[in-house]
Amino acid sequence: MADATLTVRVTPRAARAGVVRVADGVVYLRVTAPPVEGAANAATIALLAEALDVSRSRVALTSGASGRLKRVTIQGMAAVDALDCLARAAGPR
Repeated sequence: MADATLTVRVTPRAARAGVVRVADGVVYLRVTAPPVEGAANAATIALLAEALDVSRSRVALTSGASGRLKRVTIQGMAAVDALDCLARAAGPR
């Protein structure tokens, strides 16, 4: 199975962490960690791994480490399946 590459928009220092929504192929996340010393990136990986029910080692940040817009790869999961799972995690809108 091919790896999923997702575009993720992260809002650091949020009051609550979670998947906000999936729109136009972009996953919107909130993390409580500040954007210093990789804390928000680590929180992003942990949140995605939990929402997708995969191990953290299968989630890798491929670009955008210093910005809010990031590219993330999930090993062994199709992009359509990952987006569907994250949309369910976001709940109804």
